[in-house]
Amino acid sequence: MGKLERIAARQDRAAGLGPTRRGFLLTAAGSGFLFGFARGAKAAPVFPQAAADLSEAGAFEPTLWCSIAPDGWVNINIIRAEMGQHVGTALARIIADEMEADWDKVRITYVDTDPKWGLMVTGGSWSVWMTWDQFRQAGAAARTVMVAEGAKLLGVAPTACVARNGHVIAGGRSISYGDIVSRAHPTRSFTPEEMAKLPLKPASERRLIGKQVRALDIPAKTDGTAVYGIDAKLEGMVYARPKLPPTRYGSKVISVDETEARKVKGYIRHIVLDDPSGTVPGWVAVLASSYPAAIRATDALKVTWEAGPTAHVSEHDIIEHGRAQIANKEGGSCVFNDAGVDEAFAHADRIVEQTYTCSSVLHYQLEPLNALARLHEGKWEVHCGNQWQSLFLPIIAKALGVPETDVVMRSYMLGGGFGRRLNGDYAVPAALISKALDGRPVKLIFTRSDDVQYDSIRSPSIQTVRAALTKDGTFQGWEHHASAGWPTGVMAAPFMEKGADGKPYDQFAIAGADHWYTVGPMRVRALDNDLADATFRPGWLRSVSSGWTPWAHESFLDEVAHLTGKDPVALRLSLLISEGRNAGSAPDSIGGASRQATVLKRLVEKCGYSRTDLPADTGIGIATTFGQERGMPTWTAGAARVRVDRRTGIVTCEKIWLVLDAGTVIDPDGAAAQTEGGALWGLSMALFEGTEIENGNVRDRNLNTYTPLRIADVPDMDIEFLPSTEKPMGLGEPGVTTIAPAIGNAIFNAVGVRLRHLPIRPADVLAGLHKAG
Repeated sequence: MGKLERIAARQDRAAGLGPTRRGFLLTAAGSGFLFGFARGAKAAPVFPQAAADLSEAGAFEPTLWCSIAPDGWVNINIIRAEMGQHVGTALARIIADEMEADWDKVRITYVDTDPKWGLMVTGGSWSVWMTWDQFRQAGAAARTVMVAEGAKLLGVAPTACVARNGHVIAGGRSISYGDIVSRAHPTRSFTPEEMAKLPLKPASERRLIGKQVRALDIPAKTDGTAVYGIDAKLEGMVYARPKLPPTRYGSKVISVDETEARKVKGYIRHIVLDDPSGTVPGWVAVLASSYPAAIRATDALKVTWEAGPTAHVSEHDIIEHGRAQIANKEGGSCVFNDAGVDEAFAHADRIVEQTYTCSSVLHYQLEPLNALARLHEGKWEVHCGNQWQSLFLPIIAKALGVPETDVVMRSYMLGGGFGRRLNGDYAVPAALISKALDGRPVKLIFTRSDDVQYDSIRSPSIQTVRAALTKDGTFQGWEHHASAGWPTGVMAAPFMEKGADGKPYDQFAIAGADHWYTVGPMRVRALDNDLADATFRPGWLRSVSSGWTPWAHESFLDEVAHLTGKDPVALRLSLLISEGRNAGSAPDSIGGASRQATVLKRLVEKCGYSRTDLPADTGIGIATTFGQERGMPTWTAGAARVRVDRRTGIVTCEKIWLVLDAGTVIDPDGAAAQTEGGALWGLSMALFEGTEIENGNVRDRNLNTYTPLRIADVPDMDIEFLPSTEKPMGLGEPGVTTIAPAIGNAIFNAVGVRLRHLPIRPADVLAGLHKAG
């Protein structure tokens, strides 16, 4: 930002002015923003007042994660994507608490891509868990310097000082952090090794973590100054909309007729994209001077394609392919493959086996996909909201045929992500269109139907669970086989883990099946449904496999309990034994299965599971799991009370209870909101939400046929977090995981109908009632 722009920005701030969201204008001058980047590799802060260049103002940076300005303002750099979960507030308070900052003088900056930030990804419920240790150490580094320099200015020993609320205090005297920076001009920095040795505050001295504090991003989101990807504009840009091919892969453009498109006022031209990265094969882009014109011209453009080989693939084909994979004992990768599994089944007194399926699910985030690209001062810029910049920046570079160092992704807020924007495929065509226009700015926006057709859906899945039992119903062995498309295998194969058999597998297509129950020797096998992978690009969707694997194993445990005459809760508690691999370990899973047992016991106390006075056709079902990943367990127990209408088959969820042990809860309000949202998403996928693959693509293209949960269907919710001072775990997704099996179990308890497919449709309930007689 040049001198004149800085002066103008300061004048606007002094006058109380800020850019409107829709009027936000990125200029071609200076660093590229009229209001925006704090400096080179940083993106637009949440607050207008944070736009000042802190380095020019003499700010002190003890680490690259935070800085303290001479006026006392603390800026914290956030590499995670903000998509409604207040991640900046949660992460900022980790540093602010440890450094004893004044929360009223803390601001956050969502940074752009730069190698110095390391892995930039927001997903898997990782953000707080992944950042906790690093940010506490960064805060300790800042506090250490402030105390040392403040002590010098106060003329006392550092041991005589304490840090509190942005001040260093010695007896009755104090000095602010801002004054320390302006007078002492500290320059000390820390290596990661040095930071790791710094003393950290005990939990008893935390003043921000776990407390109710002001969310830093709320004012900007409510007054319109927060900027989302769809708001971004550049001088001289043109608009584009994609003309999508009939299949995700393999389609080829045969001919294009633009006769009708030329009649649309504002139409500029069409481009048949040539994509070296293979991300958007067979795409045609339509350019226009306005987005409405781009919409109309795209509809008018006539394109003839040769469809890819999956043009006639159906959901049924994918499920049956998975069924055949499971039946074949070869193939796949085993997360667990204990010695003695086959022997246990060979000598079992009884074998119980069931198969469970789940439909394809769409993301349907509020803000449709969009990206703005241009070549500016020798660098390719891509302006968009994205959840995994580190994954897609190299792919954009490959598509453009330039080094990764020549590409930067400018960060914006996301109007919903839910895993869709972990896949940054939508940024590639924007960059390619701009390249075809010699670097001119191009804003690519998808319509709702484009967004859905191009979605990286949650793959349909099929699972078979088997148990080897003794005569008295004791578990002697367990098998869980799951087939689905593998998003990590398709988009980020190097991130896949290796199983007990040494074979790579997509942990996000099996997580949840690797449970903490003691059931004898266990085999958990993940199978890549390659037909799904070839038909669409499988994506990560809120809780990913943890949204379907507990559906199988928690429904199955209830089935086993009823078949063997055991209480479902008592059965689970008897299996949650903290020994062997289920004992847990520091720092992430201390206590192991015993902590899962604790949340289950508390849940049963709250929900009245054993009540006998429920109305007719009403039941309560329970389920428990460990949140998103075994290596990062959020111990979760959920219950649902449902009422079944025998005449219509409609299932009404009347109440949901959730008890969670997520370790230290950083942001109580945010944790509750995340869990509520997750539970409602789980309810939506259980009773309402699902599509199917027809002719190689999703059947439903808009909300007239795709019906997520509506407000009128939201039940009462009772959510409780057990107090803990252990390391914080994830909370973006665990709320999803227990809802579907709890509802399925509740339906059985209400009317005796066992359902094994999601979503549960009224027709399925009626068919079950008819079969039961």
